Amino acid sequence: MPEIAPYGAWPSPITAADVAAAGNTPQWLDVVDGEVWWAEARPSERGRVALVKAGPDGAVEELLPAPWNARNRVHEYGGRPWLAIDGKIAFTHWDDQRVHLRDPATGEVTALTAEPEVPQGVRYSDLRPGRPGELWAVRETSTGPRRTDITRALVAISLTGAPERELTASHHFLTAPQLSPDHTHAAWLGWNHPDMPWDATELCVAEVRPDGTFGPHRVLAGGPGVSVCQLHWETPTTILALLDPDGWWNLHRLGLDGTSHNLAPVTEELGGALWKLGLTWFTPLGDGKHAVLNSGRLAVLDEHTAQVTTIDPETTWAAGIAPYGGGIAGLAAGPRRETTVLHADLTTGTLTELNPHPGNHALPDPAYLPTPEERVFTTADGEPVPAYVYPPANPEFTGPDDQLPPYLVHVHGGPTGRNYPVLDLDFTYFTSRGIGVVAVNYGGSTGYGRRFRERLREQWGVVDVADCVAVARQLVEEGAADPDRLAIRGGSAGGYTSAVTMTTERAFRAATVKYPILDLHRWTADGGETHDFESRYLDGLIGPLPETADRYHDRSPINNTGTLAGPLLFLQGLDDQICPPEQADRFVASLRGTEVPHAYLTFDGEQHGFRKAETIIAALEAELAFYGQVFGFDTPGVAQVDLRP
Repeated sequence: MPEIAPYGAWPSPITAADVAAAGNTPQWLDVVDGEVWWAEARPSERGRVALVKAGPDGAVEELLPAPWNARNRVHEYGGRPWLAIDGKIAFTHWDDQRVHLRDPATGEVTALTAEPEVPQGVRYSDLRPGRPGELWAVRETSTGPRRTDITRALVAISLTGAPERELTASHHFLTAPQLSPDHTHAAWLGWNHPDMPWDATELCVAEVRPDGTFGPHRVLAGGPGVSVCQLHWETPTTILALLDPDGWWNLHRLGLDGTSHNLAPVTEELGGALWKLGLTWFTPLGDGKHAVLNSGRLAVLDEHTAQVTTIDPETTWAAGIAPYGGGIAGLAAGPRRETTVLHADLTTGTLTELNPHPGNHALPDPAYLPTPEERVFTTADGEPVPAYVYPPANPEFTGPDDQLPPYLVHVHGGPTGRNYPVLDLDFTYFTSRGIGVVAVNYGGSTGYGRRFRERLREQWGVVDVADCVAVARQLVEEGAADPDRLAIRGGSAGGYTSAVTMTTERAFRAATVKYPILDLHRWTADGGETHDFESRYLDGLIGPLPETADRYHDRSPINNTGTLAGPLLFLQGLDDQICPPEQADRFVASLRGTEVPHAYLTFDGEQHGFRKAETIIAALEAELAFYGQVFGFDTPGVAQVDLRP
């Protein structure tokens, strides 16, 4: 029989070090000459991103050894960092942001791009094959002292030492050009401020002249109110693309003659938000069939029947799929599976792991893993709020009959992001100790169509807050959560929602605020403190400046510290270029001398999100200790945080 112990204080075999080890996350997958290759983030190597492949015996073989780090800073979130080309590996290296070429046969590495005058002042991303002897990419150049002083262009980079060529600069933001099968045309996506790529993009096509230069471009699809998130040349005269003219990202066939045909009109999201350059949500299979991701579920679109059929409803696939072995290879996770490299047989639905032990760590006993329950909560005005509930789970312990468990409302980043019902050891660290977690897809999240995304238009800090509060209160009304021990947590945009909720509502007793936005005006106005990619994001989320300056003031947590509902824990990377530490610094400084308990932990060498094992461990243990101190339960083996008023 399980032993009775207070919720939150259950001993658990799952440590913060286990969570850090689980951070060996695969990314940027592709198939090269019949082999599956992918990049792999490694917290144990201070966040280095390696390049590996699945060997014939299932062992993972290193293709890009230390100190090489396949990562780039374009848009600060980065994009596709590697390309197999002419038997070699082209990649962007984090330390210098240059494009390099490695010969696997000799191990020799050669820089393909020049050393910039300012360190990391020129960055490259979304590497694609170009004309013979060159690759094509997006080049981003810093032109001044502000983070928004940026220009971008599409460039051709020689593999043999010839000078770099600029191809075009049609928009302020660009994806790398893709060459048509007959090498006569190139196609790419572009957009301009104040649009984000999920608001409006344009699919551009230009003739590639015999000398390799581009002719004038024309817009084949997209425009105001239409987002194109992926393109793929099908024939010399047709392009397959995901776009949402009807409010849902569907797969279309576009002709160079201007024709357009939706291959399967469905009220489903077959695409996603283009946060990183090079993401892919579909790939052709031949014979009128295409593998697609339907809000993360692998499916087959048959254009002959206009049907989209899900292969496995229990598994969530990340953007980045490729044909392999008569099926599909990709990155996937499930309620009992961390993100791993999988092969899916599209006929039988059989899934096979291609890297069965990512990071060389074993999963906890399944009895400690909560099964995420998919729920749809409802706001006071009747709007649906999808969420995933992770209840406490520990086979050795249960709570007292007169207690209800504490609950954490997890707010995803973005805010144009989303949660999925997958195994998350970050959540399990808490649930195995008797603390429930609910991951909320508040209005503005992707996966539910444009109308749901645009619930947040000019309503950030209002709709997201109301949705999170509605979920928490309904859990309390159902008798699932302790109303006096509710906390809200999130990073980036989730950190903003967590902080603003604590200044405007009384539903939560505490909050963990990671690398947040806290001062909207200083974050974005006149170039602001943030980076170029998101510097006009708030035009849509809050409103244009200066017309809506009052909203920026009223919805900034830093202007409302006098109404805080309870203690706060701040966690911040000191090298963050997206939500710089100045935001948290000023907020914490404003709390000095007040009666609000708070703690502030900073981490040197960390950018937006934590990548080093030691940071992940320290941040998670501090968060657990924080809840124990606020909610009144013991956290043996974890040092208390310095909560000071």
